[in-house]
Amino acid sequence: MADDPILTLQDIVAGYGRMTILNGLSASIQRGAITTVIGPNGAGKSTLFKTIFGLLGVRSGTVTFDGANTTGLAPRRMLDQGVCYVPQGRNLFPELSVRHNLELGGVTLADPSGLPDRMAAMMTRFPMLKEKADAQASTLSGGQQKLLEVARGLLLEPKLMLIDEPSIGLSPLMVQEVFGILQALRDGGMTILLIEQNARQALAISDYGLVLEQGQTRMEDRAAAILADPRIAQLFLGGGLAA
Repeated sequence: MADDPILTLQDIVAGYGRMTILNGLSASIQRGAITTVIGPNGAGKSTLFKTIFGLLGVRSGTVTFDGANTTGLAPRRMLDQGVCYVPQGRNLFPELSVRHNLELGGVTLADPSGLPDRMAAMMTRFPMLKEKADAQASTLSGGQQKLLEVARGLLLEPKLMLIDEPSIGLSPLMVQEVFGILQALRDGGMTILLIEQNARQALAISDYGLVLEQGQTRMEDRAAAILADPRIAQLFLGGGLAA
């Protein structure tokens, strides 16, 4: 399946303390595509993201991003490499303004002189941010907060965005808006790796899917092929197992 992988994971073993979560996981993430990661609770989805981004150490195996060996690099170094991580839940400073929250996305820029232009570009892309620039982040709706998190990540002009459960707590209408933004980013050349509780809906907007089970890759294929596979649908796309 590897036509033009931007990220390659080879035999990754990782976990917490004495607990191993990823058991020799291998996968290739295609450049300029949306890939949705699915699997039952405990399959290792969030652990995978933390391992890629350097929040969790790699016990063995190799992470290769955009042609460079990034195994074990710290999060700051991964940001420099062009990887952005938008974790699950709300990760804003609620008492600060929308403008200040957005500005904090640029603290790692090597040349901060370009930050005002980047912020202006984000406010043009997301008019809501401009309208509510001086409002406290805590006054935004759940969907607006998630858009602010995404915009803050985009300030760094990443090559790859890791986005964990963007639709949690959002209305169906806001979910559609967030998914539409992800598709637009993909259409603009962004590579997106996504974990999403609404697995069917996420796969419907994705190019590829990655199915995890017990810390290993059970299947990686075109999203349409995964949606059409009756075994995958029965095991991972029904009931409470969609996340």
